[in-house]
Amino acid sequence: MATEHDKAVLQAIFNPSTPFGDIPGINQEEELTEDDSSFDPDLVRRVKSLELQGVSAAESGDIQAALKHFNQAIELLPRRASAYNNRAQTRRLQGDTTGAIVDLERAISLSGGAGRSACQALVQRGLLLRLANRGDEARQDFERAARLGSEFARQQAVQLNPYAALCNRMLAEVIDKLRNPDLADAQ
Repeated sequence: MATEHDKAVLQAIFNPSTPFGDIPGINQEEELTEDDSSFDPDLVRRVKSLELQGVSAAESGDIQAALKHFNQAIELLPRRASAYNNRAQTRRLQGDTTGAIVDLERAISLSGGAGRSACQALVQRGLLLRLANRGDEARQDFERAARLGSEFARQQAVQLNPYAALCNRMLAEVIDKLRNPDLADAQ
């Protein structure tokens, strides 16, 4: 049976673009859930139904109908983060990046920085910040989402970390020289 250290070494060899010691899935949280227990269950069911209708409308290209459904969900349960995440995506599709970021910040705040909604909002905001060339802020969001269990966010954080990229490149060169000692002597 391989130890955690063995797994980390193998990870570095086969995936040199990840930080040493990071093993995809090993630090990943169990399936993230939302704690809706503080809300009326009937309202939660109605809000989830509105959100599903909004997602369906957005997927079919009816952005206005999607916004209407998400706005209704927010009106019914303004302290529940999920609808803000969904509305942010719809606003992004509409080209309203500023409005999307405002909704994502609201989702992060309402979720207390934990659970599925926080993780999704951090990833979404990180992507928007990255597109806006705000790499340091994007990396911070990806790192927070990675701590919540998002493998995608972890990969994005690594890509945005210049020190990790340099270390990984150096490690890949060392490993390559170990694999091919004859080529290393020729250089």
